[in-house]
Amino acid sequence: MRIGELAKATGATPRALRHYEQAGLIESARSANGYRVYDEAAVARVRSIRDLLGVGLTLDDVRAFLPCLDAGVDVAARPPSASAVRIALDRLAVLDARIAAQTEARNNLATALRRAGVQRIRPVA
Repeated sequence: MRIGELAKATGATPRALRHYEQAGLIESARSANGYRVYDEAAVARVRSIRDLLGVGLTLDDVRAFLPCLDAGVDVAARPPSASAVRIALDRLAVLDARIAAQTEARNNLATALRRAGVQRIRPVA
């Protein structure tokens, strides 16, 4: 399938697919006219990449999951390696720290607004 077809099948943009390929996460062959051609297995791999990116991992992080990407992110199908789990746990710690910092900044701003007499501050959902 060509890049546009893969993009449509996975919800990724052609630009993202070229980026994944440049990062070594997916591969393509070239047709006689120079177009990228992907096999059907690329659909599962791209969906897995997008799932991992969607939970906060980076493309560098995703590399550690390459052995299990084709099976989907379902760990029952093929569990991630210990290093991949460690990377995911490290990324979770980074996200927790960012959330804590943002929550503190939000609370400081809400306090400043209350001190300034602003009463209509929406609570965090």
